[in-house]
Amino acid sequence: MTSENVELRKVGLKVTLPRVKILSLLESSDKHHMSAEDVYRALLEAGEDVGLATVYRVLTQFEAAGLVLRHNFEGGHAVFELDRDDHHDHMVRMDNGEVIEFCDEVIEARQHQIAEEHGYELIGHSLTLYVKPKK
Repeated sequence: MTSENVELRKVGLKVTLPRVKILSLLESSDKHHMSAEDVYRALLEAGEDVGLATVYRVLTQFEAAGLVLRHNFEGGHAVFELDRDDHHDHMVRMDNGEVIEFCDEVIEARQHQIAEEHGYELIGHSLTLYVKPKK
């Protein structure tokens, strides 16, 4: 049994060929953040016969099952990344939409400190920096 089959069953999804193909693509892709259209194009280039509507449906099912995270960054459309349980933040290039992952311990510590200073415990956050190349 392939790892994709195991992962799909673990989250309660039936193993279907489109789900296996899409999960395999997400796991093997060099791109960590892909739109539904990116996934569709990559499948077409690989000679796979999966429709765009199926890609959207499967990605939505993956999101509901906790396999992928959906990000709706400003100025663009939704992108998906595998939920690998590793926290990171994002920078989005406004000129081309490229998404860059980063983690900074100083920022992480400061966010916890700010929450505590206001009498709260930080349980999660999302930080997105919108950037452009320096001139």
